Amino acid sequence: MAAATAAGAAATAAAVSLIACYILLHKSRAKLSWFPTVGFSRASGRRVRRRGLVEAIGNTPLIRINSLSDATGCEILGKAEFLNPGGSVKDRVAVKIIEEALESGDLVYGGTVTEGSAGSTAISLATVAPAYGCRCHVVIPDDAAIEKSQIIEALGATVERVRPVSITHRDHFVNIARRRALEANKLAAAQRESSEKQTNGLTHVDSEMLDDKLAVMQRESNKMQNGGPAHVNTEFSHCGKCDVNSDSKGGFFADQFENLANYRAHYECTGPEIWKQTKGNLHAFVAAAGTGGTIAGVSRYLKEKNRSIKCFLMDPPGSGLFNKVTRGVMYTKEEAEGKRLKNPFDTITEGIGINRVTKNFMMAELDGAYRGSDREAVEMSSSSAMNCVGAVRVAQDLGPGHTIVTILCDSGMRHLSKFFNEQYLADHGLTPTATGLEFLDK
Repeated sequence: MAAATAAGAAATAAAVSLIACYILLHKSRAKLSWFPTVGFSRASGRRVRRRGLVEAIGNTPLIRINSLSDATGCEILGKAEFLNPGGSVKDRVAVKIIEEALESGDLVYGGTVTEGSAGSTAISLATVAPAYGCRCHVVIPDDAAIEKSQIIEALGATVERVRPVSITHRDHFVNIARRRALEANKLAAAQRESSEKQTNGLTHVDSEMLDDKLAVMQRESNKMQNGGPAHVNTEFSHCGKCDVNSDSKGGFFADQFENLANYRAHYECTGPEIWKQTKGNLHAFVAAAGTGGTIAGVSRYLKEKNRSIKCFLMDPPGSGLFNKVTRGVMYTKEEAEGKRLKNPFDTITEGIGINRVTKNFMMAELDGAYRGSDREAVEMSSSSAMNCVGAVRVAQDLGPGHTIVTILCDSGMRHLSKFFNEQYLADHGLTPTATGLEFLDK
């Protein structure tokens, strides 16, 4: 597995120092005068010195993946997004979502950003939010790698782990995160009402009435949680800024799947960076999709610069996007309702693959799609493995002499309990056996 492992080794090694660094930054942020303020506007050019955490996001290097390039005869380049302060491509999204929300007034200084995430976006929001004077509450499926929750908590955010259910269920982690923002806004409104009454001279307002009002809100929330057959333990008090004893400034649901700030982050920054770094000399771009923001923003920008650049999706097992791109329908006959697994995501990959078309993904301009397997991802030995597999697939189809770019979205540090756990891989029949790239042979 030597040649394959080299593709992920750089990402894993670099993350060892990064993870300690950004946790230290957050624990020390109260003492650091160089953290950016809410009014900060990101510059587009590269700087010798960057002011604060947010300005360190983006302008990541484009790395030649030697093992894959040498094996295919193509130049396979990986955009090293794991070198962002929060350790992933999602740092760009977190910044864009928060800045747009602050500008629109949907989020205020001291408010709480809520999100439902399988991990990377949650970590990025927890990393970035304090730089804007905001807090973060994350709802995460309990089958995600445990180290992701640990990182989020270490960064000072609150974490709510829930059982995975369909997105159509009210207790899907994304739907719960949306409710947490509404609860925070209700609490903030109640506190403002009480404050206004006191300001108007009604200092005799009965505090018990306010307590009763908040108690009713809590009982209604708990009652809603108990209403469905797939009940999860998501008590009202779990949400940091939804706590009835907190001084709430309201909440904002980041909505990474449908918020087009996600797409704009990559259309305005990631795509232009790739174009500049390659000097426009690239033949193809390939990436997997979860929210669809990265592949949409980058593909649309590159296509606008040069229509001959081919853009491809790499889809993991259980996801319906491959069929959507190649056949125009979300499911094949074999995946029809009643024949699919209860949990369609029969894959160990996290953060990619989906069985619905998001607003972000709808912005993508694609020429085709590939489908990968868990075996290929594990043999590639990196959390960005599915993208690397996709790059090799494109290289095999285009032939030697082409330049192909993909995204090294995060590092293996977030997947130690899965990708690098021998027992876990053995239990799933995925023990690595390859010595090279023979597992990719057609």
